[in-house]
Amino acid sequence: MSRPPLPAGIARRGLLLVLSSPSGAGKTTLSRRLLERDPNVVMSVSVTTRPARPGEIEGKDYYFITRHRFEAMAEAGELLEWAEVFNHGYGTPLSPVEKWLNAGKDVLFDIDWQGTQQIGGRMEADLVRVFILPPSAEELRLRLIRRAQDPAAVVAKRMAEASNEISHWAEYDYVIINDDLETADAAIRAILAAERLKRHRRIGLETFVKALRAKL
Repeated sequence: MSRPPLPAGIARRGLLLVLSSPSGAGKTTLSRRLLERDPNVVMSVSVTTRPARPGEIEGKDYYFITRHRFEAMAEAGELLEWAEVFNHGYGTPLSPVEKWLNAGKDVLFDIDWQGTQQIGGRMEADLVRVFILPPSAEELRLRLIRRAQDPAAVVAKRMAEASNEISHWAEYDYVIINDDLETADAAIRAILAAERLKRHRRIGLETFVKALRAKL
């Protein structure tokens, strides 16, 4: 999906696209598909205090930092959002996000409801919130088991936490039930296409309209 051409003198400010869901509902897979298809979307790379999982790459999946460094960044206001999830800290560095928005790029976030609330408190006008639901509790459990990344005790803990996470669904602008990957993927791309056309994101549009009317 490429960026539609804009008339001369009109640019577009990027947006913050948040995908949230209980663990195992599919947000990571949907995020990766969007990044593969749309060069105008960049992934926000978070810092975290948890150890890397097998196959994760420093600077691509996360920046793996110490607890001391994480707390220092939060205290200095260097994190757009941060949260404690399963006893580990996660946060988004602010500086690169601002850079991408000003360059007209859309920044994708794979974060939970706590982080989404924090971003909304600081950058509400730029924010687009999408919540991903599993089709059923049993399917969520099966996805977590098939993922084979966590021991049984962690799977049980994530299932227990899912109800609390899902309780925040109404705080989001859009809700997608991920019972079919292709359908969910198409819904996210449609949301993104519409949000990019929002009037307040089109820099120079007011000037363009005034010039247009002056020649009529």
